[in-house]
Amino acid sequence: MTTSSPPPRSAAVLPRRHRIDGALLASVAGAVLLALWDTTGLDLQLARWYGNAGGFALRDAWLYTRLLHDDARLLGWVIATALIVGVWLPWGPMRRIDLQHRAALAVALLASLAVVSIAKRLNHTSCPWDLAEFGGVARYVSHWRWGVIDGGSGHCFPGGHASAGFGFLALYFAWRDDAPRLARTCLAAALLGGLALGWVQQMRGAHFMSHNLWTAWLCWTTSWAVDAARRRFFAAPA
Repeated sequence: MTTSSPPPRSAAVLPRRHRIDGALLASVAGAVLLALWDTTGLDLQLARWYGNAGGFALRDAWLYTRLLHDDARLLGWVIATALIVGVWLPWGPMRRIDLQHRAALAVALLASLAVVSIAKRLNHTSCPWDLAEFGGVARYVSHWRWGVIDGGSGHCFPGGHASAGFGFLALYFAWRDDAPRLARTCLAAALLGGLALGWVQQMRGAHFMSHNLWTAWLCWTTSWAVDAARRRFFAAPA
């Protein structure tokens, strides 16, 4: 009678808790790329596409201030409210995940918005339309220089409006285990939505592009941290 030998060590499948999370690697890579972005000077170059010494022509345009700012933000809150209600009264795709995932989704979404809001309150970076180059009074100061006053109103970093799209990156983490295709769809939609809303603010002179990219990173990393905590303290062993 022969006995089967155990599979070689290299062929063994690591338990989920011991695997390197690709989402964490994406977060680390994103931080490195954003650190390098500040050395390119692209923030000012992109701002000059839409602004000059006379200011930003689209700053008060109805399409950008009402429809793509106020109404878009309201739509974001409506969707967020529906998702939070879905924690206790699951609807549609919310039924595909358990209570633990639904609760983590709500926490990740609200925590992402809170992190962006708190970061804005703590930062002294002003908006492009505040700069003397664009008709304001402030001087350009990198957002890396914490505590340095640029002479403007400050509190413009990171981009708050973009969080109405990037905040929904939390959806990817909610469904990536049980419905990966849906998770990828949500990921693409959140990225496109956040970038579109961020570009609107770019055109109005309300934010530099780095402000919006940092918002994406903060929302992604916050959502990953909430999901990692769920897996560590609440999920059953794989």
